[in-house]
Formats: sequence, structure tokens, C-alpha cells
Amino acid sequence: MSEAETASREVIESTLSDNPAYRKLDDNLYIVKQGSTFVMINVVGLQDDRAQVRCSAQLVKGVTMTADLAIDLLELNAKLRFGGFAYEPKGELILFIHSILGGVTLDPAELIATVSDVALLADEYDDKIIEKYGGQTMKDLLEEAALKNIVADSDIDAFPKV
Repeated sequence: MSEAETASREVIESTLSDNPAYRKLDDNLYIVKQGSTFVMINVVGLQDDRAQVRCSAQLVKGVTMTADLAIDLLELNAKLRFGGFAYEPKGELILFIHSILGGVTLDPAELIATVSDVALLADEYDDKIIEKYGGQTMKDLLEEAALKNIVADSDIDAFPKV
């Protein structure tokens, strides 16, 4: 692990550790929940002992890329002051991503602003995209998975007959 990655991790952990919505998932991977959105924060080592802090939020899963969706996302990207929408075809995912320079110059205020803005944008646009193109939010998917686990783990086969 490079010095820049270590410095980035230290800033992330000291800046976000008091936030109850923050969790450390791995040495270089963190998550913050806001509204219906989860922001993943990933420290990526770069050449020359530099690091990048990449913040990404999954907005919608289960949406097929169409020409209209691509045009809408590109038009939104042109209007944004930072970051951009992306599409991951394997999972049929729409993401919002923004990266900042990590390392010893990583500013805690910039980190908080980035995480907050990524979350706010994702939380604002996930429902709009779903309304027009379909799919599910990350929150909906997690709630659905949790319900399936509860049902699968229960001993109840059926409601008792009255």
C-alpha cells in the first residue's frame, strides 16, 4: 500500500467515522447511506505514489440501455458541475461517479462535499430514471433481499388456518 493510499484512508476514516451512516467495508472501500442511495468510496492507487478517491452511487438496477436513456444521461452530464452518470451493462446499472485526488492533500471538507453531492444527486435522479425507464433503487433491492432472507430463515411454512 502506497503512502498516498494510506493518507487517503486516514482522512476518510477520521472525517467520516462519527457519521452513523458510514461503514468501512474493506481497507480501501467504504460506504455511506443517504436516503435511498448508498455512496461507495474507493481508494485507488495511481502511479508515482498518488491516489484517487472515487465516489460512486448506484442509482438504478435492472434498466436496459436505450438511445433515449443514453441521450438523457449525456444531457444530464453536460449540465452537471462535477461527476457524471455511467452505465454498466452486465448488471444493467446506472451509476453516478465522481473522483477527487487523494493522498496527503486530500481535504476533509472536499471529501464531505463530494460524498454529500454524489448522494444528493443519486437520491434525486434515481426515482426520475425509474419513473421513465424502469428498474429498482439500491434501497428497494436491499429491502427485497432482506425480506427474502427473513422468509427463507423462518420456520413458518404457511399462515395457520383459522
